Amino acid sequence: MSGKRPFILGLTGSIGMGKSTVADMFEELGVPVFDADAAVHRLQGPDGALLPAIEAEFPGTTGPGGVDRQKLGAAVFGDPEALKRLEAIVHPAVGAIRAGFLEEHAAVPIIVFDIPLLFEKGGRDQVDAVAVVSAPAEAQRARVLARPGMTEEKFEQILKLQVPDEEKRKKADFVIDTGMSLAETREAVRQVVDRLVASE
Repeated sequence: MSGKRPFILGLTGSIGMGKSTVADMFEELGVPVFDADAAVHRLQGPDGALLPAIEAEFPGTTGPGGVDRQKLGAAVFGDPEALKRLEAIVHPAVGAIRAGFLEEHAAVPIIVFDIPLLFEKGGRDQVDAVAVVSAPAEAQRARVLARPGMTEEKFEQILKLQVPDEEKRKKADFVIDTGMSLAETREAVRQVVDRLVASE
């Protein structure tokens, strides 16, 4: 059957919900996962393909180690126009890597696109269904505040920029709860995979 492509499941979730852990669980089950953030890190890391374009647009924000995230952050923070210029450099490059990933895995039944800001950035139209990784608010808070350099203020700031968990759950086709044991979460992931494979 020509023209058939894998079913694309968008994986998202607010900060501290356990999305990386769930992405690993999909990979353990043999489902290829495209990590948009990891692609951006490669493009902006040492010898990254986007360094010349970013340096030209935002002078002084790159060096031998790649993009200086603090300097670049300061250059675009609170400046929607600057952020648009940065996204115009980054998004097409990530899109090209994603297209290559799709081509490489054209024969598999399901792939996962790990998109942290899927609802915030309007990525719903790029996927066939959405799985939201969620946990109780107190578990989320404890996980995030345990991160190095994280403060209550920073956490509140991040939460304000993200679509509330409750809203994400309502918009999701699947909700994967990480507020339980790893074994139970792993079983929930397996059930999502089984359902999608059965419906293909």
